[in-house]
Amino acid sequence: MPLPTDETIVETATGLVKTLQAAAGEPHPGYRPAHAKGLLLTGLFTPSPTASTLTTAPHFSSPSKTTPLTIRLSSSTGIPTIPDTDPSANPRGIALRFHLATHPHRIHTDVIAHSTPFFPTRTGADFLAFLRAAGASAGVETHPTPVEAWLGEHPTAVAFLQAPKPFPASFATETYFGVSALKFVDAAGKGRFFRYRVLPVAGQKDLDEEGVKKESGEYLYEEIKKRVGGGGEPVEFKLVAQLAEEGDVVNDATVHWPESREVVELGTVKVEGLVEEGKQVEEQKTIIFDPIPRVEGIEASDDPLLEMRAAVYLISGRERRKA
Repeated sequence: MPLPTDETIVETATGLVKTLQAAAGEPHPGYRPAHAKGLLLTGLFTPSPTASTLTTAPHFSSPSKTTPLTIRLSSSTGIPTIPDTDPSANPRGIALRFHLATHPHRIHTDVIAHSTPFFPTRTGADFLAFLRAAGASAGVETHPTPVEAWLGEHPTAVAFLQAPKPFPASFATETYFGVSALKFVDAAGKGRFFRYRVLPVAGQKDLDEEGVKKESGEYLYEEIKKRVGGGGEPVEFKLVAQLAEEGDVVNDATVHWPESREVVELGTVKVEGLVEEGKQVEEQKTIIFDPIPRVEGIEASDDPLLEMRAAVYLISGRERRKA
């Protein structure tokens, strides 16, 4: 996973890491600047028969072939102690690492998604401007504040902030969306743009306001640990792809595709266990998820967020590993 060669992307990504860290208040060495609070789990992925018709990617090749997974469930913000009942902890996140090979060297590819189906800005530069405007507005009593003025010119960010972000009853009953389009390439070389979704087999279940008040600040993590430990229902998800049609915008994560677009099942994610408690802290520090597929049969789109997010994850990941 290399840094982008574009110096402007690297500079902006570095600014994003520093600004997100500042937004979290006190320093949190060894933690991510966003989605700092999280839990690593293990699992298996079994592809559907349909998946191999869309792509030559090895983990989608055959329903008889399972792929081991590392799974990270997470909460928003760079605050590792944020209560699960804090509205700022939404949207929640999921990352799936498909371990494709270990010899002669490790090969993997990732899926990264969160529980709101789009992103507030098209570019990393705009997201950095938004964060800086928000930071500059702290304690400002005159209106419009810097962030109010900025939002007045960026309706997609307003739409993201105003989008419903309900509290899930469980990480296992939340729906997660890949916000950037990618492209499948099949055996004939034909390409098809798509976006990932991760759907809970148990169904979407949210808490109302009164339900949230009854929960502890660790309710999501306590509940998922109990489920995975055998004290609750199995944890399974369906990995699906929403397929783009001709004319759909595929390079802008702020743009929704119509819900009438075809959704194809790619396979089943089965959560099998927790990463051992003694290894959680170290693996959380070392694992760096990658929004760019870097695998045969799946290509990146021209969405500028892909390179930017990859740079942010790598820069912050290198910092974590040194902490």
